[in-house]
Amino acid sequence: MSQKPPAPTREERLAAKLRENLRRRKEQARELASEDNPALPKPDASR
Repeated sequence: MSQKPPAPTREERLAAKLRENLRRRKEQARELASEDNPALPKPDASR
């Protein structure tokens, strides 16, 4: 009755780890960008 779902394949595990890593790296990049340049002027689009 209480059947476990099948274990994720190697590819599924790796894909999940990659997504997790990408989220973590994006978060770190956002933090660094906000610390370094809190008030950077926007680039001029008329050029």
